[in-house]
Amino acid sequence: MTNETHTLTHAQNSKLSFFVNHNLPRDSNNSNRQIDLCFKTLDSSDSIVSDSSIAVQIQQHFCCSSENHNIHRRRSISFGNSNNANGDMESYFPVRPECKADVPKTRFKPKVGKTLSERRWNAAFDKDGRLDIAAVLRRIQRGGIHPLIKGAVWEFLLGCYDPNSTTEERENLRKKRREQYNSWKEQCKKIVPIIGTGKFAMTPLVDEDGELVENNGVVEPESDAESDKKVIQWKLSLHQIGLDVVRTDRALVFYENEANQAKLWDILAVYIWVDDDIGYVQGMNDICSPMVILLKDEADAFWCFEHAMRRVRENFRSNATSMGVQSQLGILSQVMRVVDPKLHQHLEGLDGGEYLFAIRMLMVLFRREFSFVDALYLWEVMWAMEYNPNMFADYASNGSHEVVATKLSRKVLQQYGKYERKNVKIGRTDQKSLLAVFLVAGVLETKNKKLLNEAKGLDDVAQIMGDITGSLDAKKALTEALKIHKKYLNKARN
Repeated sequence: MTNETHTLTHAQNSKLSFFVNHNLPRDSNNSNRQIDLCFKTLDSSDSIVSDSSIAVQIQQHFCCSSENHNIHRRRSISFGNSNNANGDMESYFPVRPECKADVPKTRFKPKVGKTLSERRWNAAFDKDGRLDIAAVLRRIQRGGIHPLIKGAVWEFLLGCYDPNSTTEERENLRKKRREQYNSWKEQCKKIVPIIGTGKFAMTPLVDEDGELVENNGVVEPESDAESDKKVIQWKLSLHQIGLDVVRTDRALVFYENEANQAKLWDILAVYIWVDDDIGYVQGMNDICSPMVILLKDEADAFWCFEHAMRRVRENFRSNATSMGVQSQLGILSQVMRVVDPKLHQHLEGLDGGEYLFAIRMLMVLFRREFSFVDALYLWEVMWAMEYNPNMFADYASNGSHEVVATKLSRKVLQQYGKYERKNVKIGRTDQKSLLAVFLVAGVLETKNKKLLNEAKGLDDVAQIMGDITGSLDAKKALTEALKIHKKYLNKARN
C-alpha cells in the first residue's frame, strides 16, 4: 500500500523548484512502502524561480526493521528542460522575450565545488547559528553565490548581521528593524497616502513652494508639516524616483509587475525620508533594485540597501561645485599615475586626467557595464574581498567602534576578505572599499593600447570605454583589479 502526500504552491509562470522526501519503511517482504512528496517553490512576487525546468531532489530513506538500522541515500533527478541544473541564470532572473537581444550576455554560472551553494551555506552555521565567515568568504571569492541564497548571504557581507551572533539574536534584531522600517513608512504614508498601496507617483506632487500640484492623481491630507522644508524637498523627489523606477532593470520579467516597481519606489522614498542629508540621486535605484528582487520582505530589502549605501553614500553627495565621487576619481588618478604613467600622461593630454568618464562605473558599481547576473556576481565577490569582521560593530556604534592595532593571528586574518587582508597586513586603513577604483584601473589597463593609439580626444575615450558594455568578464576584471592593487602597493612602497 502506498500513501502519497503532496504540498504544492503555485509559482509564477508555472515555475517549479521543489524537494521530494522519499521515505520507504519496508519489512522483510518489502511489501509496505510510504512515499511522502513535498513540493516547495517561490510565490509570484519572487523572481528566483525557473521558467522552463523542474528540479527535483529526492531523499530516499529505507527503514529496515529486521536489521534495526537505517540506510540513507540522496539523489538528484531532473525532469524536462533542466536549465537550473546546468547553471542557466536566466531561469532565476528571467528576461522579457522582446528584450533578450538588447541585454548583455551573462557569463556567470554556478560551479560545483567553487560557488557557495545552499548546502555549504547551511553547513557554515553551528548549532547556535554562528557563522563560519572565513569558510564562506573563501567559497564566494572562488565562485560567487548561488542565486537561491544571495539575499541571505548579502546581509552578512554588507554588515547587516554579525557572523558571531546566534540565530535568536539575529531574529530579534531583524524584528526590531522591521518594526523601525514600518514605523518610518507609516510616517511617510501619512504625508503621501499612495505609499504602500502598490502604486507610485511619476508626476510632481508639489511645486517648488510646496503647493499641491493639481490633477496629479494623489489626494494628500492637510498637515502641519506641509510647509516644512524637509517635507517639501522629499515630495519634490518622489516623482523623480518614479521616473527612474520604470527605467530600472526593465528587461527583467520581475518588473513587469507594478507591485514590484512600487516596492522599489517605497523603499527609495523611505530611505530619502530617513537620510535627507543627500536626498535622492539617480543611480540609487540601480543599487536598490537587486535587494528588492533577492529579499522578499520589504523591510529586509530596505536594510540591505541601507547598508550597501553606507559603502557608496558619499559618491552621491554633490553641490554646485563638486561631486562626492570626485574623491574616488582622485584616487583613480593617483593609482594610474603610479601603475601606468604613460597612459595617465596621455589621458591628461586629452584633458581626461580627472577621469570623469569613470563616474558611472563608480556611482552604480558597474551595473551598466555587465549583465544583471554578472553585476551581482561582481558585487558579492568584491564585497567578500573587502570584508572586514569589525564591520557590524563599527556600524552598530556609528563609527565609534575602535579596533586596537595589534598583530592579528592567522585565524583572525582569514575572517578578512583577501583585498582587505592585504591592506590590514600593511596598515593601509585608507584603502577601505576602494576595490571599485582598482576595477576601473584594471579596465583601463586592458584598453591600454586602444586608448594610446586611437584616443585623440575625450569623445574617443568615452567611446572606447563605452564599448566595454557587455564585453567584460567579471571574474577576469576582479583578477586584474587585484593585480593592479598589488602593483600599486609595491610601487607606492618604493
